Amino acid sequence: MFKQKKILLLGGLRYLLPVIKAAHDLGYYVITCDYIPNNIAHKYSDEYHNVSIVDKEAVLALAQKLQIDGIMSFAVDPGVITAAYVQERLGLPGNPYASVLILQNKDLFRDFLREHGFTIPNSRSFSSLEEALSDRSWYVFPVIVKPTDSAGSKGVMRVDSFADLELALQEAFAHSLSHRVIVEEFIEKQGCSSDTDCFSVDGKLEFISFSAQHFDENATNPYTPSAYSWPSTMTKEQEMELASELQRLLSLLCMRTSIYNVESRIGKNGKAYIMEVSPRGGGNRLAEMLRYATGVDLISGAVRAAVGDQVQNISQKPYNGHWAEIILHAENAGKFQVLSIRKDMRPYVIDEDLWVKTGDQVSSFSAANDAIGTLVLKFDTEEQLLDALACQGDWLKVVVS
Repeated sequence: MFKQKKILLLGGLRYLLPVIKAAHDLGYYVITCDYIPNNIAHKYSDEYHNVSIVDKEAVLALAQKLQIDGIMSFAVDPGVITAAYVQERLGLPGNPYASVLILQNKDLFRDFLREHGFTIPNSRSFSSLEEALSDRSWYVFPVIVKPTDSAGSKGVMRVDSFADLELALQEAFAHSLSHRVIVEEFIEKQGCSSDTDCFSVDGKLEFISFSAQHFDENATNPYTPSAYSWPSTMTKEQEMELASELQRLLSLLCMRTSIYNVESRIGKNGKAYIMEVSPRGGGNRLAEMLRYATGVDLISGAVRAAVGDQVQNISQKPYNGHWAEIILHAENAGKFQVLSIRKDMRPYVIDEDLWVKTGDQVSSFSAANDAIGTLVLKFDTEEQLLDALACQGDWLKVVVS
């Protein structure tokens, strides 16, 4: 007798909607859980449970009760450790729990990279404000201050002098669940940094991508990504070096079949840095963008992997054009009025996904959750793409009152 497979998705953000669709297309029964019943993804799942995704034991009990076949935290950083814990306890498909703990904790991750000879920025971690401020001689500015365990650029600040350090530390501590922060040497980048998704099958990287990450200097938080483009600004040699180091990292951690969100950059010193690796799909529709740009469906691959089905059609493919994703956001808080796109730019817009309606209250852009939608654009040349991003204020306006 046919048994429909059950997949438990942690969280309820809109980034789960394509995951739910992929699971339904594959014939799976989709269950979602978190402690916010009104989250949009719950309207599209087959079943919802009000359970906090950071409560490992509560999610484990739910998973046992529901007799699930797989669990995943896609684009939802707080649930990644919980998903790995449940996978290991129930013998479900997934990555080693100990390895996921390392990848999800910024100071453990830096320690692991240092121990195994990866190129890393100089860094230290602190558990209190007093500890962080006690040794002035350690700091060589600029530095970047961030929580060890948050996502979406929350609590992340660049600091250029000791006078501004205490405020940045307070902000980072406020956004850390474990009340721990990391302070890193600020790596001045060559070209654009990269934030995009990759995929391994049985531990071997079968799909690797690098993007160009763009930022809005006028945003409340200028370190929250405001756009992405593909291909990257890196040379082929630089991409090959990063790909080799990423494969070495995954092999050392005994990773299995998984999607990853990977942040990397090339420093002005010419060195290649793996900044972050998380065993989940990235936010900001990154996997969807890669499906547009290459035709490779990482989302369906991740869903199949989660329930132990064979992953199909994950292989390296070239980009079919020059692609950009703009993260729509308001410069100032207020009531959203209209999204204005100049007529001559409309032919380049492949997908317009607006999450607010006229009169909705919107915030200034201080973190990823302040986004109000996305635009997907395709260009024939790199010059067209770069010109569109450089002159974005001339053709694209988010009007608030």
